[in-house]
Amino acid sequence: MSYRTIRYEVLGPVARLTLNRPERANAISAEMLDEISAAMDAAEADDTVRAVVVTGEGGNFSSGFDLKDQMERRPTGVADWRPILRKDFDVPMRFWRSAKPTIASVRGACMAGACELALACDMTIASETAYFGEPELKFGAGIVVMLLPWIVGPKLAKEIILTGEDRISAERAREIGMVNRVVADAELDEAALALGRRIAVVDPMVVRETKRALNRQLEARGMLDALEAALEIDLTIEGQGSADKQDFMAVAREKGMRAAIAWRDARFEA
Repeated sequence: MSYRTIRYEVLGPVARLTLNRPERANAISAEMLDEISAAMDAAEADDTVRAVVVTGEGGNFSSGFDLKDQMERRPTGVADWRPILRKDFDVPMRFWRSAKPTIASVRGACMAGACELALACDMTIASETAYFGEPELKFGAGIVVMLLPWIVGPKLAKEIILTGEDRISAERAREIGMVNRVVADAELDEAALALGRRIAVVDPMVVRETKRALNRQLEARGMLDALEAALEIDLTIEGQGSADKQDFMAVAREKGMRAAIAWRDARFEA
């Protein structure tokens, strides 16, 4: 299959999926979500693939879900938003649910929906240039995949999400459990592949069943039900539409996305 927004490679026992819209900081469009899902289908069907690495082309992992998609489609109400948010949720969660180990390899920005995708991976390796965040509430949007409290605990998750924190350094992310390890930027690609190759040595049946057992530790505490409930809450937020988001989108349509982000951030400079 040929892809327009990602690149998919099989490098020995490791498949590497690269988000490939560097001119847009690898923003995750509806088309990219479809292509990520297709690439995961390919990786999961290929018995030679024993681990999956997801990374971003250029200087960033991803800025998150593509707000220009929303500007163009202008979804309004629950009926419009339901299929959009369902896809925004289901595709990142493929990295959690995959029978094969998944590794996020992060440099530069890893924001919002992309941060949630990285959290859904079994392991995350970050370069020293990486930074993470969940800025959605700063412009009146909700959280699609509410994984953060399951990773860092409720207190830190509330602080990060309710303040719209978007500059969590790689080292800070490692300290609070969002990241497994931090490496030099030049070492990132090889470090992620090396981790995948190391896992690939183990019997894939043992890896598959042990990942299932590890995931079950959180799922038995109600994680999947809680994520679905949070998705329904986000559907209410987006379906109702906040005044902040309407203002943000109005600035974006009139002056462009950079101006809208500057408008958003200026509100929090006091």
